[in-house]
Amino acid sequence: MKLILRGHHLLCLKGFQGYGYDENFTKNMTKVNSLRKRDTTIISLTNQPDDICKNCPNLKNDICETSLQNKKITCMDNEVLKKLDSNKEYKSVELFKKIDEIFSTKESVEKICFECKWSEKCLFYQKLL
Repeated sequence: MKLILRGHHLLCLKGFQGYGYDENFTKNMTKVNSLRKRDTTIISLTNQPDDICKNCPNLKNDICETSLQNKKITCMDNEVLKKLDSNKEYKSVELFKKIDEIFSTKESVEKICFECKWSEKCLFYQKLL
């Protein structure tokens, strides 16, 4: 199985616990979260709409909500991607181990998670506080 994931979604998946924008989004996020835990899953990285975004009610014409919001989301992606090789395909389990090593402090996610509307519910972010 192959997944295409935005940079910041690598962190979101680590903290996901079943909340979402609507039922369709949450079902898809749950599926993607399950797939990313498999040894056979391969991940390609992007800073564009991905396999999670495709079921997001905020995605319109390949942008997230508004141009300004989309720019913020892309900046979050780029903060993650600058620490990885976005031209490489990763084995999912290995990639998420690497994510744990790179993003292990509150300071390491400050530019990514600080203003996120899900930060209060995100297990990944909460454990860093």
